[in-house]
Amino acid sequence: MRALLCFLLALLLVQPVLAQTALPPAPYADRQLDDPAQEKKARDLMLTIRCLTCQSQSIADSNASMAGDLRSEIRQRIAAGEEPEHIRQWLIERYGDWISYEPTADPILWPLWGLPILLLIVGGLIAMGRIRRRGKKGDGA
Repeated sequence: MRALLCFLLALLLVQPVLAQTALPPAPYADRQLDDPAQEKKARDLMLTIRCLTCQSQSIADSNASMAGDLRSEIRQRIAAGEEPEHIRQWLIERYGDWISYEPTADPILWPLWGLPILLLIVGGLIAMGRIRRRGKKGDGA
C-alpha cells in the first residue's frame, strides 16, 4: 500500500514535466506579409496597439506570446482585405479602449481632456491675482 502511495505521489510530481510548455507560435507572429503595402498597413496598426501582457509596449515591439498572437491576427485580417480601422474597432470592442494608444473623444472622457485645461486657467488666474496684489502693496510703500 505504501509503495502504491509513493508511486502515485511520484506521478503527481512528474506531471508538470510532461505537460506541454508552449503552444506553437501563431503563423504570422514574426513572419511578414508578402505584399509590402499590406505589411506597412499591418505594421502601422501594430504600433498603435498596446500589448496586453507588457502594457508599456506596442505589440510590434513586444516579445510576449499574446502580442505575437495579435500580430498574426492583424496580418491575417489585412491579408484578407480588412481595413486597419475596422481591425482597431474590433480590438477595442474585444479588449476595451485601453488597448489602443490613439485616444478617443467619447463624451464620457471629456472631463479628462478638459480638467487639465481648467486647472491651468485657474492656476493662471490665481497667479495673476497674487502678482497684482504684490504690485499694489509695492506701490503704496
